[in-house]
Amino acid sequence: MENLLARITLNPEISHGKPCIRNTRYTVESILEYLSGGDTIEDILEEFKDLERADIFACLAYAAASMKFKDIEVPAA
Repeated sequence: MENLLARITLNPEISHGKPCIRNTRYTVESILEYLSGGDTIEDILEEFKDLERADIFACLAYAAASMKFKDIEVPAA
C-alpha cells in the first residue's frame, strides 16, 4: 500500500494543495467522484490517457487510509 500512496502528492501550488496523482492536476477527490458515479477504471483510463491503473488504486488506498483518521457522519436512514 505504501508504494501506491507514494503516487499521491500534496503540493500547495497544484489544485490548492489537495491530494493529487503524481503532481498532476488530477485530484484524488475527482477520481473518487468518477468511481462513485459509476465510471469504471477502464472508463477513467480511456478518458485520461496519462493515468495508469495504479494511480486509480492509489486514490482508493488514499481514501482507505484517510478513513483511519477521520469520522464521517452519515445521516441515519
